[in-house]
Amino acid sequence: ICSVTNKKPPQASITKVKQFEGSTSFVRRTQWMLEQLRQVNGIDPNRDSPEFDLLFENAFDQWVASTASEKCTFFQVLHHTCQRYLTDKKPEFINCQSKIMGGNSILHSAADSVTSAVQKASQALNERGERLGRAEEKTEELKNSAQQFAETAHKVRFC
Repeated sequence: ICSVTNKKPPQASITKVKQFEGSTSFVRRTQWMLEQLRQVNGIDPNRDSPEFDLLFENAFDQWVASTASEKCTFFQVLHHTCQRYLTDKKPEFINCQSKIMGGNSILHSAADSVTSAVQKASQALNERGERLGRAEEKTEELKNSAQQFAETAHKVRFC
């Protein structure tokens, strides 16, 4: 997982998580700051495999993505994040397929997808707000009607 804070200045980190068999949740294993990343090694640029290595200032770590496609997406996001948030030492990407460095098509697609999802959620929220407003008005009408009925029933009972 590659994450960026909204603090000023932003801080980017890489977190390694593990999902245990039979579980739907993930457990955080290790975490590094993006500035500590020195090298991303795709191991074999001619073969689609989920394995890769990350070399940090004081650590070497072997990783396995769920699929080769997820590894490619992770590399694109990681490369983009490094370009955006690291001004000094950028990590070296070696043994990576050229399509990983070539473009941001996956990033743009993901951004478009997120934007679309946010717009749909916002529209649904607005519609729900309108329905809730109408329900509140109806509830108020029913409450007033019930109060009038109770008052009338009380008068009838004591007449």
